[in-house]
Amino acid sequence: MFVEGFRLIIVLLGALAGYSIGSDSDPSGMAASAGLLLGAGIAYVIGGILGRTADRGLQHGVQLFRNSPPGEIFAAAIISTSGMMAGLVIGLALVAIFRSPYAFVITAALVWVLAGFGWRLGMIKGRQIIRAAGLSRILVPATEPPPGHALLVDGSAIMDRFLMILGRNGLIPGGLVVPQFVLDHVHALATSPDPVVSRRAARGLESIEALRELGVVVSIAPDEIPEVDDPTTKLLTLARRTGLRVGTCSIGVVDAADSWGVTAVNLHTVTTELSPDHLPGEHLEIALVKAGRQPRQAVGYLPDGDMVVVNDAAHLLDQGPVPIIVLSTRPTNQGVMVFARLSPDAQVATTT
Repeated sequence: MFVEGFRLIIVLLGALAGYSIGSDSDPSGMAASAGLLLGAGIAYVIGGILGRTADRGLQHGVQLFRNSPPGEIFAAAIISTSGMMAGLVIGLALVAIFRSPYAFVITAALVWVLAGFGWRLGMIKGRQIIRAAGLSRILVPATEPPPGHALLVDGSAIMDRFLMILGRNGLIPGGLVVPQFVLDHVHALATSPDPVVSRRAARGLESIEALRELGVVVSIAPDEIPEVDDPTTKLLTLARRTGLRVGTCSIGVVDAADSWGVTAVNLHTVTTELSPDHLPGEHLEIALVKAGRQPRQAVGYLPDGDMVVVNDAAHLLDQGPVPIIVLSTRPTNQGVMVFARLSPDAQVATTT
């Protein structure tokens, strides 16, 4: 609908332009009608192209502003408009004094520069401006979820798969808080010339939206911490101010948080500990106490009660602890069933 409306405006302009040109060239009226039709036809084609281009530009603009806090947008719009008006006042004064065509160009430049300056200033200092105007309750609502229950995540957490694993399994009940400077950093990495980095960053941005769709509360923290340059220090400063735990996949951030007295959760460690306790290739020792269901199988039990099925080990029943190597694990209603084979050490001991 937007494209067709835009095209209609361009068609009207084209028809008016064609009619005007035709009237000037042939006052009899035939050329004016032909010019009107020709102008409308050309404008119809051009209007469609321009309309679709404008529509894509608007969609891109909405994507850019979707995660921007409303307070910053409001302040940026107000200050940008004020800058535009100041540029017009100064420019019109110059036009009145000098009465030169150059004064109009200078006016346009002043309006553009002051409007751009006002927009950038509003985006940076928006929270302070709306707080001074008494609009904080409306434009900067309290961070949800409340401090202490959410995870304040950094770029490594966003770009890694572990955050998505936890969210998909309902293990982030308190939600996530993503600092704006972290989000900006990941957006920048998504355009990196390194294909691996850009792919991980793009996947991380998509995972944020996927977590929202899964019902995980994702809040954007607009704090920029302008007095600090180091990203890790920025993150820990914000964590200390808000009382939030830090969620990260970086050992460096975990160590720094420990020295700051800030609680940090290593998502890599959490997901690793939630994985099966016994990984393929792990060496164990176990006493085999009964035969298995398949020929030559023997069964033993780990101290926590999990069953271990060992291939080709029936001859070692009741022989005490036997070294084995884990092949795989399978969850069951009673716990985890471990499948294993004899270690080469056990086979050598048997032959001797």
